Amino acid sequence: MCTRAVNYLMQCHLVKTGVLITVSAISLSSLFLSSCDTPVGQGAAWGAATGAIIGGAATGRVRGASIGAAAGAAAGALTGAVIREQQAAGYGPPPPGGWPYAHWAGRPGFYYSPYTGRVYDLRGVPPGGLTRDVDTGRLFRKP
Repeated sequence: MCTRAVNYLMQCHLVKTGVLITVSAISLSSLFLSSCDTPVGQGAAWGAATGAIIGGAATGRVRGASIGAAAGAAAGALTGAVIREQQAAGYGPPPPGGWPYAHWAGRPGFYYSPYTGRVYDLRGVPPGGLTRDVDTGRLFRKP
């Protein structure tokens, strides 16, 4: 069954022209970038996807889609960097020497606070992300 499907796709005009392969590559790279946990990575992924769609629709060619994806990724990364800086500004200035890092608690995603030793579940926090210790109210970073 799978062999027939593969043979059919190989005979299809889209595969011969490379459009299907290019669209697949752009889609996979978009999925890869969208897994980034930072605003910069997410901005780049959305920008690349949007740029590829607009570039492909405007020119009807793969080259236009790839140029659009590159331009969109650059613009999205810049937008993400601005968002990250605005989010960090909401925490106030960092202490001298920067925010302290949590220590691994022996389980994936769980870390000890550098202030109190309380264990925190930081599985949803990106590396380098800030977390507030509930006992002291002070911030620390996930390694």
